[in-house]
Amino acid sequence: MESSYPECKKCSTGVLIPLSDYGRDGAPIMYKAWVCTNPECGFNLRIDNGEVSLGRNVSLSEK
Repeated sequence: MESSYPECKKCSTGVLIPLSDYGRDGAPIMYKAWVCTNPECGFNLRIDNGEVSLGRNVSLSEK
């Protein structure tokens, strides 16, 4: 089975890949964020508590 990810509409070079996380009670949250694979682009889309935010800084977790 072949899967493909959507092209980044901001840079048209990278693709958007999904990132997952865990909720407060440990339940998995699939596709919580989407980030562009082009490091020069930096586009990202994130969902927190039902609100969509664009362009927040993406960083590694201390956890």
